[in-house]
Amino acid sequence: MGKIESETQVGRMKLGSEGLEVSTQGLGCMSMSCFYGQPKPESEMIEVIRHAINSGVTFLDTSDVYGPHTNEILIGKA
Repeated sequence: MGKIESETQVGRMKLGSEGLEVSTQGLGCMSMSCFYGQPKPESEMIEVIRHAINSGVTFLDTSDVYGPHTNEILIGKA
């Protein structure tokens, strides 16, 4: 997988009245480590996460059910 350039920024929306914002689109991380065949290559998944973040995604959907801590460690590396 080559370097991914981001040209599009994901929209943002306010949560509640405290001024918090989140991206209108998130990144589901379940398939990065399990449940859909063999785990994907770590280097490629790090590229995907970095691309999402560089595009403005601030919600990365993960759970200890996928690991434990497998996806959280992957996100930390990214």
